[in-house]
Amino acid sequence: MPRRHYQKKKIKPDPLYNNFEIAKLINYLMKDGKKTVAERIVYEVMDNIKKDDKDAIKILHQAIGNVAPVHEVKPRRLGGASYLVPIEVRRDRKFFLALNWIVNAATARPNKEYKTFGKKLLAELYDAANNQGQAVSKRQQTEKLAEANKAFSHLRW
Repeated sequence: MPRRHYQKKKIKPDPLYNNFEIAKLINYLMKDGKKTVAERIVYEVMDNIKKDDKDAIKILHQAIGNVAPVHEVKPRRLGGASYLVPIEVRRDRKFFLALNWIVNAATARPNKEYKTFGKKLLAELYDAANNQGQAVSKRQQTEKLAEANKAFSHLRW
């Protein structure tokens, strides 16, 4: 057991949009501490959404809402066997999973169609907002697995 309680860090909203979700997206995109590169990519994507006469923050919220899972499974060891027990996902974990799946799906897109990562992320956000794409299919797989293991829901701890 840890000696001290873990204190969650408060992150500040991003300076341009004053939005917590965009700040988190920038942090999830960041590699090797290069925050300005991640900021430039995200702000470029938001500008491209605005050019299409759409609300960028609304598209991001919609994409996160469509990708965030309601249930997931956690392995629970009982006796000699391991059971996948479905549990409800906490709000902060939903947010983490949704953004992570969107970023991973954008990374997995082919380079032939989309030359830059910004274009990949833009396409994935549009797909997620329209309830399509790889990130949404990842959510569906997770919830399908939780539904299939509903019989073990009594093993929650």
